[in-house]
Amino acid sequence: MNIKSGTDLIVEAKSRIREVTVAQVQATLGGANAPVILDVREPNETNLGRLPGAIVIARGTMETKIEAVVPRDADLVVYCASGNRSALAADTLQLMGYTKVASMAGGWSGWVAAGGPVEG
Repeated sequence: MNIKSGTDLIVEAKSRIREVTVAQVQATLGGANAPVILDVREPNETNLGRLPGAIVIARGTMETKIEAVVPRDADLVVYCASGNRSALAADTLQLMGYTKVASMAGGWSGWVAAGGPVEG
């Protein structure tokens, strides 16, 4: 059996998904074609704030809760604290049939550093 580290899994996931930048997400907010924004951080992280209008589903429960909230054909951007958990989440969502999913590179940290709007 080929044992992989967490870093290995993240690198592999990032090779299979689409990543978007903070600037790309900022440019779409409030627009007619704005994507659904999914925050996969834990509650202690989301209590610090989130992207405006984001749906919050912790990464650990995403697979069992996402289908009731987001249709598979939705344009979806996933983010976490730094872009690693969101890459894993985007990879999983693709396996679940979500065809227009991307991970936001840099995550919440990148969003805040860029001066993106925050709610909560």
